[in-house]
Amino acid sequence: MVSRPLRAWLDRALSLSAGLCAAIAAALFVAIAAILLRRGLPALDANFLFTESTSAGAAGGVRYQLLGTLILMATALLLVAPPAVALALLQTVYLPAAAGRKLRIALLTANGVPSVLFGIFGLLLFSRWLGWGKSWLAGGAVLAMMMLPTACVALIDRIESLPGRYLEAAAGLGLSRAQIVRAVVLPQSVSGLASGLLLGLARAAGETAPILFTAAVFSGATWPSGIRENPVLALPYHIFVLAQDSLDPASQDRLWASAFVLLALVLLVSLAALPVRLKLHQEARDG
Repeated sequence: MVSRPLRAWLDRALSLSAGLCAAIAAALFVAIAAILLRRGLPALDANFLFTESTSAGAAGGVRYQLLGTLILMATALLLVAPPAVALALLQTVYLPAAAGRKLRIALLTANGVPSVLFGIFGLLLFSRWLGWGKSWLAGGAVLAMMMLPTACVALIDRIESLPGRYLEAAAGLGLSRAQIVRAVVLPQSVSGLASGLLLGLARAAGETAPILFTAAVFSGATWPSGIRENPVLALPYHIFVLAQDSLDPASQDRLWASAFVLLALVLLVSLAALPVRLKLHQEARDG
């Protein structure tokens, strides 16, 4: 049995280690952001976000790359929410405990699948079997598949943290299980779903491999006008091509500037999730 002084020392050591890791991560982020800003500053101006790129990325801005990234993110967000809710309710409410644990393990395992495998699967399923070719919808669907485990697990954690007295009171009123889900579980778990969706979205926004196979091209695309063979431009793929193929100093300036814009976009999504996560911790502690 661990003595009280030793337990207190272990708690302090763990808190110190966690704080040190957080400080290192924050310092690395600040350093990366500073490097991107310094290298991309020559290309960053008021028009960079609002003009289209020209001369193979050596001139112009990232208007359609940013627009395409936002289209993919919005599509993924809309597609992932319904199955995330369904799977979370299945795991926490409808399945027996043993089967629910297996489903949770499967979700955690899926969260570690490399993004390139999602891209290949999306290529085979959406682009070839369904005949969509390179399409914004195919790219959004693949990103939604990547986001699904994160959104599900966050919602499951929120549902499992609900105070038991809420469910007992609802059952005492004679509500059926479906009514309890609609009247208690879902309204009290919206913050968990929002947190999971935003965290998954922050990860998906910077992915290159899935959209490389299913949705993105380097040039020639603007606003999509349909589904089949309607690709988009996207910031991750734009950065990838500039980093691989261009030695023009002007292109390199726009490479760093584009990377800074993508980092800022991911940061904004992550910061949007922060208040929700803090609210979740507070609600769990109060409950």
